[in-house]
Amino acid sequence: MAFSAQELAKLRRIVSLAGTLVEGAGSSKRNGVAGKYARAGKRIRRTGQELVQFRKMLKTERKKGVSVSELARKHGISSAYIYTLP
Repeated sequence: MAFSAQELAKLRRIVSLAGTLVEGAGSSKRNGVAGKYARAGKRIRRTGQELVQFRKMLKTERKKGVSVSELARKHGISSAYIYTLP
């Protein structure tokens, strides 16, 4: 299988990026917070009253019939979190 010049350039770029990622993987310092970033975006830490409002909003949306997977994806939380709400 022969690659064109453009394909070779793209492959070299991919290998270069992969090498950079591998080199930087061991040197990053963690501040002790597990799962600092969620898959969908930056993780949000809610305070007391915000958390109460967020849970109420989740409950009302579930009562309206919104699926758990859709809520989890929209708000960046796990579906297990939604199922464990009282």
